[in-house]
Amino acid sequence: MTPFLLYSDGEGQIFEDTSLYVVGRSGWDAMPIPAEDWIELPDGGNLYELPGRRGIGIDVKTGEMRLCEKGWAVAAFLPPAHTGFYLAAYETLDDAPTLPLFCYTAAGWFADKFFVPAMRIEQDIRQECSGYDERKIEEGVDLLTKAHPHNRLVKHLAEKCALTYNCPAARNYFMGRWECPIPTSPACNANCLGCISFQPEDESIVSPQDRLQFKPTAQEIVEFTVPHLETAPYPIVSFGQGCEGEPLLMWETIKESIIEIRKHTQKGSININTNGSKPDAVEQLMKAGLNSIRVSLNSARKDIYTKYYQPNNYQFEDIVESLRVVKKYGGWSSINYFVFPGMTDSIAEYDALCELIETTGLSMIQWRSFNIDPDWYLGKMGVGDTGEFMGMKQMLELIHEEFPHVKFGYFNPPMERMKNFDVDFAHW
Repeated sequence: MTPFLLYSDGEGQIFEDTSLYVVGRSGWDAMPIPAEDWIELPDGGNLYELPGRRGIGIDVKTGEMRLCEKGWAVAAFLPPAHTGFYLAAYETLDDAPTLPLFCYTAAGWFADKFFVPAMRIEQDIRQECSGYDERKIEEGVDLLTKAHPHNRLVKHLAEKCALTYNCPAARNYFMGRWECPIPTSPACNANCLGCISFQPEDESIVSPQDRLQFKPTAQEIVEFTVPHLETAPYPIVSFGQGCEGEPLLMWETIKESIIEIRKHTQKGSININTNGSKPDAVEQLMKAGLNSIRVSLNSARKDIYTKYYQPNNYQFEDIVESLRVVKKYGGWSSINYFVFPGMTDSIAEYDALCELIETTGLSMIQWRSFNIDPDWYLGKMGVGDTGEFMGMKQMLELIHEEFPHVKFGYFNPPMERMKNFDVDFAHW
C-alpha cells in the first residue's frame, strides 16, 4: 500500500494528488514509507494545512521525488495513545510562517481513507474523543464549582482547562473518572523552546494556553483531590500540567498535600509530571507517599536535552538522579519521551536511551509525538545532520527486546494498572 500525497487549496479543502505518492520525513531527509507502517487515521486525528510549504512526493510514473505545486503541504495531528513514525515531508518557502506547537505526522490518501505512518502505543481509552460527553462535562463543572465555591484550582480547571482549552484530563475530572490534574506552580526553572504555557514576546511561535497565575494552597489541593480518589474508577491525581511551570518548585506545598491526602484516603495513586530537576525534593515527596513520577525529555543525550530545555540551576544529571530516587523507594518511574523521527531513532540516541534505562531502572517510556515545527526546532537546536538512524518502528522493537521489563505507553497508569499493565493495556 502506497497512499497518494495530500495538498490543501489554502481555503480549508484537502485533495489527493494521484500523480504523487506520499513520502515521509526523518530528520531533514525525505524518504519512502514502508507499506506496513501505515494505519488508518485514528478517530480524533486532524489534518493540517502547512502554509508556505510544498509537499514532497514520488512521481508515480518516473519514480523520482518532486514537489507538489498544486497547493500547500498537509500533515496529520495524531490523537492521544498514538505515536508517529515519520514527519510530513515538504519544502519550506522563504516567507513561510513558523508552525504552531502541534505534531506534524505524514498523511496520505488510499482507498477512500486517510492514512498515517503510526501505531497505537497503548490501549487505554481515557482520552478517546468519542468518550467525552459535553453535557456531562458541563454538569460536572456546575456541580463541582458549586461544591468548592472558593477553590481557585477547581475554578481554574473548570474555566480555563475544561471549557476553554478542552484539556482531556480536566474534562475527565469533571466527568468523575480516571486521572485528575493538579496544576501547582506558576514559575519554572527551564526555558523550553517549545513551552506550551509561556513564550517570549519576540518569539515567532505562540504558547497555546496561559500559565497558572497563582500558588494554590495544600488545603485547596486536598479539598478536591480526596473526593476524586475516593469515588473515581482507576483513580490517579497528577501534579504538573501543561498550564503551569515546574511543580517541583512548589514541592513543600505538594509534600504537605500528599501527607494530608493520605490522612483521608489510601485509594488511588499520586503522580507528578516534572522536569526532574530537584532530586532532593523528589526524595522528600517519595517519603511523603508519592507513587509515581514522569520526567519529560526530548533526548537522553545531555547536549541535545540542554539545548532544548535551557535549564536554570540544574543539569541533566539531576533528572537521572530523580528517576533513580523513585526506584529506590519502590515507585513507578516514567519518561515522557518526545518522539522526533530522525533524532529519537538515531543510533546515538538509542545508545543514550539504553544507558538511561540501565542507569535508572526505568519502569515505563511514554512515546509522545513531538509537538513542534520540525524546521524551527532543528534550526534552534543548531542540528544540520541528525546522524545515522534506524527508523522508529525498529527503535521500538530493539528497546523492547533489550529491556522487556520496560513498559511502553502514553498515559500515567493508576495503581491497579501498574500491577497488571501487560494484561490490561500493553500493545507489545
